[in-house]
Amino acid sequence: MPPSHPLTEWLSDFVGLIYPNLCICCSTNLMKGEQFVCSHCLYDLPKTGFYKETGNPVERMFWGRVMVEYAAANYFFKKGNRVQTVIHQIKYRGQKEMGEYFGKEMGKNLHPTSFSLVDMIAPVPLHPDKLKKRGYNQSEWIARGVCAELGKPLDNSTLVRHAAATTQTRKKRYERWENVELGFGLSDPESFAGKHILLIDDVITTGATLEACIRAAQCAENVKISVAALAVASS
Repeated sequence: MPPSHPLTEWLSDFVGLIYPNLCICCSTNLMKGEQFVCSHCLYDLPKTGFYKETGNPVERMFWGRVMVEYAAANYFFKKGNRVQTVIHQIKYRGQKEMGEYFGKEMGKNLHPTSFSLVDMIAPVPLHPDKLKKRGYNQSEWIARGVCAELGKPLDNSTLVRHAAATTQTRKKRYERWENVELGFGLSDPESFAGKHILLIDDVITTGATLEACIRAAQCAENVKISVAALAVASS
């Protein structure tokens, strides 16, 4: 990559004085090379380490429900913590590029593990009405970052959402499952047939949404499914 022109750097610094680039977690000025979140806050985000553990809490969430090869989440999500700030910026504040950035951070952790054995990566889809309203699928942007690190293709068209579920926020576990049951399907089962698919979501709470996605994906012949989320809810 050619070096930046001095005038370009000067203009960038000048704009930064007027519209400072701030960390979304602590509001300090970002240094050169930092994106969205400062190095200190990035280091302090509560990491799970689950991608290194067989039988970790995310995997156990699906035991007795659906078959998954591997399952993990990168961070712990808790009301009021910095991960919630990150997720809300990605999901509700239009910061889709931030989703890709944190997807890359997750991909760096997944790369040296068995998750690198997948053939294809697919995001949990949004219903077309919600996609039109929001303008983007946050899980797809997270998946883009994971794809970049794992060197795997993205499939954002095979797994589709048929029913528009109501918000999951205040629902109990069984209500969440009812809310998404039979809400997903495959537009072309042959695209998943015989492949190992990594499903990507933003936050896992009870696993109901991913369970419904896995059940839909398993309609493809000889498919294997793994799941990874940017965060998992913790008490």
